[in-house]
Amino acid sequence: MLRTAWGQSLQVVLYRATLRLQMTTQRIYYDDSFQSHFDAQVVSCGPGASVPSATGSATWEVVLDLTAFYPTSGGQPHDTGSIADARVVDVRDAGEDIIHVVDKPLSVGAAAASIDWPRRFDHMQQHTGQHLLSAIFQERFGLATVSFHLGAEISTIDLRGPEPSQSILDDAALAVNGVIFENRPITVRYGTAEQLAAIGVRKKVERAGILRAIEIAGADLQPCGGTHVRHTGQIGILLLRGVGKVRQDWRVEFVCGGRAARFARADFQTLRQLGGRLEVPPEEAAAALERVFSERDTHYKNLRAALTRLAQAEAAVALSSTQPLNDGTKVIAMVIEESHPEYVSAIASVFTKTEKTIALLVRRESGDIILAQNPSAKRDMTMLLRQLFGKIPGKGGGTKDFVRGKLADASQAADAIDTARSLLTE
Repeated sequence: MLRTAWGQSLQVVLYRATLRLQMTTQRIYYDDSFQSHFDAQVVSCGPGASVPSATGSATWEVVLDLTAFYPTSGGQPHDTGSIADARVVDVRDAGEDIIHVVDKPLSVGAAAASIDWPRRFDHMQQHTGQHLLSAIFQERFGLATVSFHLGAEISTIDLRGPEPSQSILDDAALAVNGVIFENRPITVRYGTAEQLAAIGVRKKVERAGILRAIEIAGADLQPCGGTHVRHTGQIGILLLRGVGKVRQDWRVEFVCGGRAARFARADFQTLRQLGGRLEVPPEEAAAALERVFSERDTHYKNLRAALTRLAQAEAAVALSSTQPLNDGTKVIAMVIEESHPEYVSAIASVFTKTEKTIALLVRRESGDIILAQNPSAKRDMTMLLRQLFGKIPGKGGGTKDFVRGKLADASQAADAIDTARSLLTE
């Protein structure tokens, strides 16, 4: 269990006061992430050019004496909302000040402001869920979080260490949701790096002065300036969406709260539609799909075998009815119609296994062309393809014995084969 190194409320108040004295703009969200409306004084307003407004028009940069708007920082995007009648389109941390980028100028003086609450609460759910997920991965599986990104749809953490197995992912999600369902309290703590280290901070920092940390009772203590919920139950639920390799780390995708509910509904709708197509209940869709894939693989093998037998039969007929050139080479020129896309390759393979045989083949429907030979024919198919495409446009390439290409205009299939034959016999 995490222990608090200090217990008196007066000391906490003094820490908070010291922290506030270090900055010009008082940050309301440090102590109360749930305050969505507030009154402030506009300290300054000037033209801004770095961030366009939603309409693409000019923007202004506003500094308030206090703010509940969270600036982009630590993997969490900025808040949006309004100050008076101006729309806040970006919020930036400028050291001691918070810069609010708005879509119209504001006069210096009093102004009412409000946060886009659905966006703020969504960010609070994702960010608090991330703290809990990172703590579980580190404490139970020795996988430390090295980066966090809160995306518009999916949030991610990058873990350093061995690849997390499906069993580890499942156990981590189960543990996180267990803490969520227990509705544990979440508290904002203040203290120096040494004081936080003494009570079990997850990730030590080398920063001087007073730090802000988020404590999830019995689960995590982490320095953080972001916005968070008050109890783990407000995270709702956490769903892991996938994991993949990113450089030397493992990127885990997750969603919490309202996002998790939307993804779960969408997933179920997909399963229900898939089950409907497969004529099985949603919970049996995965097994039914495996059977479909197995049957498909069997049918594909049978098709390949049938194509090979058909190619051998047609090749035998073509070879027997073709007169050789003076050097004994047989040139088989064929326009293949209404065939399977793989048939041209299948019959070309048969011809190239026959001594002193050259195959000039094209599939009429697609314009796919193959020029191939048995090495004993001693021609150059790459040269022939270049000469052909010099007369009839197309693209392709290959080796001296086998080239593959595609005509720019499939309707020229017959002309292409006649031209290739003429070039070869010349």
